[in-house]
Amino acid sequence: MLLGVFAAVMLAAAGGAWFLLRTDMSPSAEVLPVPPEPVRLAEGEEYERCLLALRTDPTGALSLAEAWEATGGGEGAQHCGALAVLGLGEPDKAAERLEQLASRSRGSGPARAAVFAQAGQAWLMAGQAGRAFAATTMALTLTPTDVDLLVDRAVALGSLGRYNEAVEDLNRALGLDPDRADAWVFRAASWRHLDQVDQAERDIIRALEADPDNAEALLERGIVRQLKGDTTGAREDWERAITLAPDSATADLAQQNLALNEAGPLRR
Repeated sequence: MLLGVFAAVMLAAAGGAWFLLRTDMSPSAEVLPVPPEPVRLAEGEEYERCLLALRTDPTGALSLAEAWEATGGGEGAQHCGALAVLGLGEPDKAAERLEQLASRSRGSGPARAAVFAQAGQAWLMAGQAGRAFAATTMALTLTPTDVDLLVDRAVALGSLGRYNEAVEDLNRALGLDPDRADAWVFRAASWRHLDQVDQAERDIIRALEADPDNAEALLERGIVRQLKGDTTGAREDWERAITLAPDSATADLAQQNLALNEAGPLRR
């Protein structure tokens, strides 16, 4: 069985490296357990100090958040504490906290949507694509034209095998931002799973026009090429994906596809 971009997402998530940096989906982007610029649910020096600690000392950030919450830190303390739990490698607990916080927050709609989005990403890290879909859907009720959220929900849908629905979300995302290489890649993967290989090929061409060094796009193009009988082209794409992102889940799957390619005929 050929392994593509949805498998790469879930493998990366299982390893604690799902893309919480939504502004840069490139393979070379630094992937952190918490975003470097988290959405703000509060203001003040204590909140900023706690958020800053997340990047280098999640244990210390959790201690700060708990002490602050005990003295009335409110939503800011709860938000920082949830992100600290995520940074400590407990995405299921973090997702629960983030989802509950977003549900009861008095923050603005966009701020609450961003926290629901963080919950969705944490659910993916926990291997709970269904709950990721639900959290991201809640976010989209607050900010329905957010392209990042549409892509996130499409990833959850693809991970659940709901490819037609993933295509619908990606159609909306690309209608809003036709230069999103990641959206083209995910839609190509969805078309492929729906046995629409020519559609997948067209989308991969668009993805690589937007980002020629996108390892996920090369992983998918290799699969499409293999399905269309171009074994040499498939091998070249997978080898280049490994070169571009050598320590990634994408590289791992490209290597597996190379091994399958050597073993004999491949399937979708």
